[in-house]
This record gives sequence, C-alpha cells and structure tokens, in this order.
Amino acid sequence: MTGESRTQSRGSSRAAVSASDMTHVVLAFDDNRLVGDLFGQFDQNLALIEQRLGVDAVARGNQVIIKGRHAACEQARRALEALYARLQQGQELHPGDVDGALRMAIAEEAQLDLPTIEPRSHLSFAQISTRRKTVLARTPAQDAYIRAMDRADLIFGVGPAGTGKTFLAVAYAAALLERGDVARLILSRPAVEAGERLGFLPGDMKEKVDPYLRPLYDALFEMMPAEKVDRGLQSGMIEVAPLAFMRGRTLSNAIVILDESQNTTAMQMKMFLTRLGENSRMIVTGDPTQVDLPPGQKSGLRDALSLLTGIEGVARVDFTEVDVVRHELVARIVRAYDAAGREASLAAEEAAKSAPGPRK
Repeated sequence: MTGESRTQSRGSSRAAVSASDMTHVVLAFDDNRLVGDLFGQFDQNLALIEQRLGVDAVARGNQVIIKGRHAACEQARRALEALYARLQQGQELHPGDVDGALRMAIAEEAQLDLPTIEPRSHLSFAQISTRRKTVLARTPAQDAYIRAMDRADLIFGVGPAGTGKTFLAVAYAAALLERGDVARLILSRPAVEAGERLGFLPGDMKEKVDPYLRPLYDALFEMMPAEKVDRGLQSGMIEVAPLAFMRGRTLSNAIVILDESQNTTAMQMKMFLTRLGENSRMIVTGDPTQVDLPPGQKSGLRDALSLLTGIEGVARVDFTEVDVVRHELVARIVRAYDAAGREASLAAEEAAKSAPGPRK
C-alpha cells in the first residue's frame, strides 16, 4: 500500500482504501468457512456486485479486492459486510439477498433514521422472523414497510406487482401469530376475476373462492410449517375468506390482511376498514394501476388513500418499479407500462384542452 492508503477495521473485516477518486478496497474475512458462501459459487456474488456497481471485485483466498469509484467501492464494502454478518448469524444467502444488500447499500440514505446500536457505516435491515424463516428487507421501501407495520395499526402498501407487498404482510402476520401477540390471522381478497369470465366453479364455497386466495396460501406456507397452517385453518386461528364474508363482523385481537384492495368498491373498503376491533391491526395491499372493477366503478383503494392521508395510526408506503424483487425483467415491464400510461394521460389532457367549448 502507498503512503496515501489508510486501514479501517470493522468487526470481522478489515479495509484499506486509497485516497484518490479511483480507489481500491481490500476486505479480509476471518472465517474461511463462510467465505465460499459469501463470494458465491464460481464467485457469482462478486460478479453481481461488479455488474450492479461498475467495480472490479477479485477474490484471493479469504480476501476480496474491489477497485472502482470511491462511492461504489464503499457501497460494495457495506453490502459484503452486511452479507457476511448474516452468514455469521447462521443464515443462508441467496442471489436475491445479494441483490437486496446492494439495493440497500446504494440507497442507504433512504432508510428510516431510527436509533440503532450498530455503527452508522453498517447497513441495518428491518426483518421478520418466524421459526421457519427469517425475511430481511431487500429495498428501502420494504424496510420502511416492515417498520411501518411495527408502529401503525392500519398500513397501506401500494405499488406494482413483484415488490413484496403481500408476501411481507403475510410474513409479518405469521410472526405476530407465532409470538402470541394476536389470537387470529385473517386473510381476505375481493373475489374479482382479472379481465376474464371463469364461469361456474364447482364445489362448496371454500372450493369456489380458493383459486382467488391462492397467493395468500402460498405466502403462508412459506413462513409456517404446513401442519401448523392446516391446524390453524381447521381451528379458525387462521382464516382465509373473501371480502364479502367480513360484513357484520368485529375483528378483535387479530391481524387482518386485505390483498388486491384496488378491486374493492368504496363501500366495500369502508365496510372492511370499520371491522377493526380491539388489539387488532390491518394491512391493506394493492396496485391502483391494475383495477379489474367494471367501468365506472371507483376503486376503494384510491378512495381510502385520498380520505385517510394524515390520520393518526395510519401509515402508507409506496412501492415503485425499482422495488420489484422478482425477475429483473419484471421491473422493465412495469416501467414500460407506467410510461405508456403517462403518455396516454398526457394525450387525453391535450385532447381535452384542444376540444372546442360549448356554443353560446
């Protein structure tokens, strides 16, 4: 190292950073058993870091040398140190976790400014834990969403598909139920067909509505053992029901989730929100751009968001295409549709302005 270099020691890793604009960082990790998982098979995690941040990352034994712009090198360092800390806690790493750590490192300033015992240079991820699985925020919006669920009684998660709105809501509900903070977990969805007529569905009421509620079941089984979910469904501790079944009820000591809420009418949304009982919380998720209601029907989600802004106890978290955590192509698809929607709105506004006024 030259005289311009300096050495930093942070927990189990050591960094040396040059003082020029184009710099390099050397990170050394103490536990050789974890290094293979940290760098990934054939260094695939390092390759992802190179691709996302525009740096060079070269592994040498238990060290990695990162070269590039100072800001990008620091982001890579924070992401690797956060991932290494997860491995030290016995957690597994998946490609999505690496992508999430990079997103959080890039947008570190967007995290909520909450007190923490961790050094400021370390990433702080909000997380949800059950006996089966621990889920960490992968984007700043997910981080804000999880923290909002901790402090508000009614939470709106609004944004495009693939951002984790429903999954995180179900994960949080499962954690509350497992800890005994609530006695019931209630999952609901409006039974609205997405632009197509399915016709007559055979079976009893449960069998008729189950196809609409399948995404909620999928998230539930991922966070809880199958036998526990089955017992909960049989005992009524876990209830999955269409929105129409909520009328006339008071939902006390429960965590209640309404998914696909953009497909509720204004009256249905009011009915649902006023079911909130003592020691209960509600999480409402939806995408205002994917309304499947008949033409002329106003979305209950849009109505509620306009009416309830600023009310104490209500939190709203907005997701965008940058928060999509599915296949990276999904983010580009969402971006293309959003751009087309904006162009159509502008064209409609221009047409309205140029239209001749009424004759006097």
